[in-house]
Amino acid sequence: MNAGHGRRPRGPGRRRGVDVAALTRTRAHRPEAIAEAAARRVRRPLLGDRGRLLLVAADHPARGSLGVGGEPFAMARRGDLLERLCLALSRPGVDGVLATADILDDLLLLGALDGKVVMGSMNRGGLAGASFEMDDRFTGYRPEDLTRLGFDAGKLLLRVDYDDPGSLTTLHSAARAVDAMAERRMPVFVEPFLTRRRGPDGTGPPRNDLSAGAVTTSIAIASGLGGSSAYTWLKVPVTENPDDMARVMETSTLPAVLLGGDIGDDQDAAYEKWRGALRLPTVRGLVAGRALLYPPDGDVTGAVDTAVGLL
Repeated sequence: MNAGHGRRPRGPGRRRGVDVAALTRTRAHRPEAIAEAAARRVRRPLLGDRGRLLLVAADHPARGSLGVGGEPFAMARRGDLLERLCLALSRPGVDGVLATADILDDLLLLGALDGKVVMGSMNRGGLAGASFEMDDRFTGYRPEDLTRLGFDAGKLLLRVDYDDPGSLTTLHSAARAVDAMAERRMPVFVEPFLTRRRGPDGTGPPRNDLSAGAVTTSIAIASGLGGSSAYTWLKVPVTENPDDMARVMETSTLPAVLLGGDIGDDQDAAYEKWRGALRLPTVRGLVAGRALLYPPDGDVTGAVDTAVGLL
């Protein structure tokens, strides 16, 4: 069901309005419409003919991470977020989307996921700023949910803080999720970090370590999760010094996509970092969220098309 909306913007690079009231009416009166839309969705292989992958990420809100730049609640405006996602998904070369159930259900009702890779976000329990942030339990999609809905892949976040016992729970849960996904022959994208809390007493907000040594170690840990790595992909950040990426990516033969991350105000510098890393033999694509949906200059079409060009 399209909830009264078309499938593409009305002109090149134009954002279409999303009728939030219509979506809510459908959810209230016909909740089964979501499963019906999932069953009708036209599927595609994970990798197309070009063998590359560009996904737009929008799973931040479910972890309480709503800020973009100087706007602390930018991603809380759901209608605006859906408009940006529909525009990004309409651009040539964009393969699909990574999100949680609430957002993917909306996109299913909007008819925006036909012919797209749909990746469900699995663990969102490590809420941003919480004392239990490293105990990142699986509060999103389960492997059986992804199978039931006919989605194409899952993604899990693996942040490891050597000083936080909650990381062990996350490691164990992640390993069992990798097993369950492999049993279903469904790809799972593991996003690993070594993370440390800032501040002299070790209680400040966590910070991901993007040094070459830390990213290398996180890749080694993630690659060894579970009883099979046959369906495991990596989702990795570009290191602080982009020149280190070639050496870092020698750590594993698993296929990898780059994590877009928060690019700040310098879009050109971020694109150049991605461009170099995308040439490496194990890197098969890019998954970016706020960098494409909320670029500093506000031009979603331009940001998305530039990312497509990098591939």
